[in-house]
Amino acid sequence: MESVLWYVLTGTRGGKNRVRILRTVAERPRNANQLAEELELDYKTVRHHLDVLMDNDIVERSGEEYGAVYLPTDRVRQYWDTVEEIMAEVE
Repeated sequence: MESVLWYVLTGTRGGKNRVRILRTVAERPRNANQLAEELELDYKTVRHHLDVLMDNDIVERSGEEYGAVYLPTDRVRQYWDTVEEIMAEVE
């Protein structure tokens, strides 16, 4: 999982935005629209990054379609020290 986190959050072009999204949903679960507004990103951009994060088991969706909120998976919480290290490096 550590290598997945490093790759998805630092090894790709959208890593910085993914870090911002992950940090925000770790503070409090939010839906895609709330994330777009808070992070001042285009809604479609947020959706793309959420899909990448979900495909890599970093965040999960809770709820139905539009109103669904996103939060870190239990698996990624087990590696939160690595996530914090990545966040510090990206910022």
